[in-house]
Amino acid sequence: MSRFVLITPSADFDQRLRQAVAGGLPGSVQTFFTNVLPVDPAELFGALNQEPMEVLILGPDVPVEEALRLTTVLTVQLPELSVLLVTEPDPDFILQAMRSGIRDIMRPTAEVAEIRVTLERACQSFATRHRTAEPQPSGAPKGTVIGVFSPKGGVGKTTIATNIAVGLGKIAPMGVVIVDLDLQFGDVASGLYLNPEHTVTDAVTPTASQDSLVLKAFLTVHPAGIYALCAPKNPVEADGITPEQVARLLDQLAEQFQYVIVDTAPGLPEIGLAALEHCTDAVWVTGMDVPGVRGLRSGLDILRRLDLIPEGRHVVLNMADSKAGLSVQDVESTVGAPVDVSIPRSKAVALSTNRGIPVLQEAMKDPAVKGLNQLVQRFNPAWRNTTQRKLHRRVVVQ
Repeated sequence: MSRFVLITPSADFDQRLRQAVAGGLPGSVQTFFTNVLPVDPAELFGALNQEPMEVLILGPDVPVEEALRLTTVLTVQLPELSVLLVTEPDPDFILQAMRSGIRDIMRPTAEVAEIRVTLERACQSFATRHRTAEPQPSGAPKGTVIGVFSPKGGVGKTTIATNIAVGLGKIAPMGVVIVDLDLQFGDVASGLYLNPEHTVTDAVTPTASQDSLVLKAFLTVHPAGIYALCAPKNPVEADGITPEQVARLLDQLAEQFQYVIVDTAPGLPEIGLAALEHCTDAVWVTGMDVPGVRGLRSGLDILRRLDLIPEGRHVVLNMADSKAGLSVQDVESTVGAPVDVSIPRSKAVALSTNRGIPVLQEAMKDPAVKGLNQLVQRFNPAWRNTTQRKLHRRVVVQ
């Protein structure tokens, strides 16, 4: 059960926060109607009910300097606690707040839906830090890193990547992040209808690479309960991002999230190869055309020689059409690997891409949705732990 503690003299904000919690978040709210913060955290702990505190919200009209002081002490005494500050966001203040241990900042005028998303994020942060604080066995596994690759553009790679992220978001809410490593012309932002304030450029700075709290401040929250780290807005910025920075970024994210989805540029650029080395799984996407299938075969041959193919390999036939002149058997014999998932050509998918709302975000019946769900389930721990499953099954094109 999540336990939310609010300190504020504002009855209006207290009401909105309680509505947000009642809208689907487990746990209860305990409010202290005051703007005076305790000098010693023990005073706060002593005033709490029996239920443990997970998220502390320092609400409107609480002195900011006092909030930072208290948070600094709490970060040392209770590092897994998520502390939220309610104040007008100021770019010059955010870094100072994060360094003191503030997990997130909310506007005093935030609506109920915005408050709920922020609280969900804070609960996820608490859960992650609580697990980290517990003794971990030697060699404890990191999150699953799923790279989505294609030898050529135009095969729907980004559409598949965003749907994988949204689908996994239902399995692990707030435990999924998608990273756009098509640094010059990435479309994850448009595919998720996002206008991110920060991008990969911010995430690979020295400050972010040394402090995962700062890194997480650069992520964009999506309504489907996932995070996104989008490509630079200016393609020129991509030239300053190195493979070493990308490797460090993926390692950091794998420590913080259950799933990291990586959308890459077409072909095998240096950044893509660096990402592939850190992937636990690789999704190889091809269309039902001869150039694309041959390109995939050439790419896989090169990677086999370089020993860069992850153990988790998933070949996806996208926009499959029985009238295209090729069969699944033709594709498999050319590629030299079985097709794991076939996703039929679909008007619903094309429309969703133009709208920026992945089809798996909405409840709809469509053959392509079925194929995408099959792909998502390949990364579900329940599916992976089923010993009777077959890794590669023959698929048919409808």
